Amino acid sequence: MNRQDLKSIILDAIGKPGDSLSIPKIARYIWENYEPQLKGSGEFFYTWQYDMRWAGDSLVRDGKLDKTAHRGMWMRLK
Repeated sequence: MNRQDLKSIILDAIGKPGDSLSIPKIARYIWENYEPQLKGSGEFFYTWQYDMRWAGDSLVRDGKLDKTAHRGMWMRLK
């Protein structure tokens, strides 16, 4: 598992376009569904929550995510 993997996982966590989810709920989704992969990911295990935010910023640049509508909420655009 790596940073790039988190992009699709975040979109899956949020759901369909127009749906939104809080950052802690996205992190919980990732942990509950990918715990074994995270634990086996080496150094990434210690940075995955930081990397989740990097992936969110990348999705904003790609036009797939809006992080400005409500503070602490990410909304899927595409």
